[in-house]
Amino acid sequence: MAVRAPISLPPSRALRLRSRSTWSDSLLPLEHLNQPLSSRPLVARAALPGSGSSGSNGPHAPSISPSSASSAIDFLTLCHRLKTTKRKGWINHGINHPESIADHMYLMALMALIAGDIPGLDRERCMKIAIVHDIAEAIVGDITPSDGVPKAEKSRREQEALNEMCKILGGGLRADEIQELWAEYENNSSMEASLVKDFDKVEMILQALEYETEHGKVLDEFFVSTAGSKFQTDVGKSWAAEVISRRNKRSRSMPIKDAALLVQNNCLLHHGSVRSTGDAPGWGSLLLVRLAIFVSQKKDIRNHFVLFKKTLRMEH
Repeated sequence: MAVRAPISLPPSRALRLRSRSTWSDSLLPLEHLNQPLSSRPLVARAALPGSGSSGSNGPHAPSISPSSASSAIDFLTLCHRLKTTKRKGWINHGINHPESIADHMYLMALMALIAGDIPGLDRERCMKIAIVHDIAEAIVGDITPSDGVPKAEKSRREQEALNEMCKILGGGLRADEIQELWAEYENNSSMEASLVKDFDKVEMILQALEYETEHGKVLDEFFVSTAGSKFQTDVGKSWAAEVISRRNKRSRSMPIKDAALLVQNNCLLHHGSVRSTGDAPGWGSLLLVRLAIFVSQKKDIRNHFVLFKKTLRMEH
């Protein structure tokens, strides 16, 4: 393979010296690549049209002003709250060290990255929507149905917070893009927004399954809230079905004694708070689902019926 030699430049062309640690090393003779960085020669590279390099006739490179750098760091400092603010739904169910808002958005962006190709879908836009859709929660926090805040009021608070965040960013194209992406998700106004809304639900039930496994919880309400026709895309439907299938397999393989104790303990833990907030189905109904699973397995539940009987009394 022929080795490219450093280019020679006419005197009229502006030159720019490149750092010896940059890609201009690829223009050096091969023997230089084995030399220590400190001994490598510098190579001049011509300023390309539109590259932003300053020259006698070319445009000046845009500089980063101290004020714009300050705005960016102020914005990122505010967004740091997304990493430390825990998702309230898990806190309400006694999960220790639950995922943060940023954890939730990151996994959704990862879902957008690995999803199969869909004709006409802008994958990059999906990833952007995923990392923006809950960004206003850096100010308003994670508002859940148990908070009793109407949907319109929740949206108003988040829009107000987003406006403030974009002001902190200093406005401009990036702030406008964040506003546009957030509104697109909020209004479910595109194919990309619909897919990301599905990812929002898939991430929730996947996390619920993980917490059921890790913490010995029964988190049926999260699955109930996404049942039926809540998913809008084929990808969302298929991924949700896979999560539910794995959950059902886990339930069927659980020893009946452990399952009975699990349901009873979960009801004892959450009965009071669930009754007061009304944010979940009645535990009696959820127990019937569990009983149906046991019956379908044709297992003897007589030895454990007393556990269910005690728990069912709590509903009356």
